[in-house]
Amino acid sequence: MDRMVFINLPVSDLKKSTDFYTGLGYTLNPDFSSPDASSLVISDTIVVMLLTREHFGKYLRNDTPHLGSDAKEVLVALSADSNEEVDRFVANATSGGGSVYRPAEEEMPGMYGAAIADPDGHVWEIMYMSPEAMQGVAAENAAATDSGTGI
Repeated sequence: MDRMVFINLPVSDLKKSTDFYTGLGYTLNPDFSSPDASSLVISDTIVVMLLTREHFGKYLRNDTPHLGSDAKEVLVALSADSNEEVDRFVANATSGGGSVYRPAEEEMPGMYGAAIADPDGHVWEIMYMSPEAMQGVAAENAAATDSGTGI
């Protein structure tokens, strides 16, 4: 069985956030949703759990969540199949109440990406990498590893 990823995010307005994510094309799973949580399916192996701030806090043990902070603890990145998909994602995000965190741009030949912030400020990056760009990055990393300068 493939390993699944559940991304748990605290939100201030569950309905607004649920509408935002369904506007991106994700599917609400009512079986795992409640008045305190919305389960949104991104793919067969990736689910976003939107939790009211109070409910989110129940899962933290020895720390109080810094829910009002502008600090970013995580950057969630998704792959795209084309530059056009990146642009559609950004357009859907901004029309649904999100904002552009980093405008779409070609970061290097064959790599095109952007980042948006949802209504609660959670940042999502979306990136298209052409097959040629992926091969080039893999070759660079292999060379760096072989020379002892990489991971």
